[in-house]
Amino acid sequence: MPKQTFFNLNDDKKNKLVEAAREEFSRVSLYEASIANILKRAEIPRGSFYQYFRDKEDAFFYLLNEHAEERHKNFIENLKAFNGDLFQAMTEVYKTVFQFSRENGNSNFIRNVLMNMNYKIEHAFTKNLTKQNIEHRFHDIYQLVDMEALHVSNEKEFYHLMQILIAVTFHNLVHCVSNEFSETEALDKYISELSLLKKGLVK
Repeated sequence: MPKQTFFNLNDDKKNKLVEAAREEFSRVSLYEASIANILKRAEIPRGSFYQYFRDKEDAFFYLLNEHAEERHKNFIENLKAFNGDLFQAMTEVYKTVFQFSRENGNSNFIRNVLMNMNYKIEHAFTKNLTKQNIEHRFHDIYQLVDMEALHVSNEKEFYHLMQILIAVTFHNLVHCVSNEFSETEALDKYISELSLLKKGLVK
């Protein structure tokens, strides 16, 4: 989490620093990223960076959390637009993230995130869909989903269903991005696996 001094910055300075960090994390992974490059792009002295962030991980996860928040809002909007169809809403989120990963410029940030996925990064990416972190948001999602269309009896079962969907979604994103699938190929693969889940795997 950035320090309060970061949030106290005026919009121009804040945006310049954020874009400098995004450019660096788009160029290379978190572990290869250089604070010196961020400072150069943002045109600030080294001491100033540490007034705003603890370290480069702090800056990276701020960007990732901002993206995750946008995807959460997108997910909620899709649930409403598709009348609680959980699978359609997840498919739209999948398409959005995959499209981000294929765009040039700063959107390569998402590609680098997916190409260097680990538990900590995945947790940050999906925290808005995990019950233990945001009970009220999870309950809101539960209320929006068309539960009549699912073989789910309660919130606990729904939570486990969400974990399965998240795992399938991220496995597909990482696999399809790293293997340079086209959007059509990636979406076909994802929808095929969701279809297996919807039908069930036992006769």
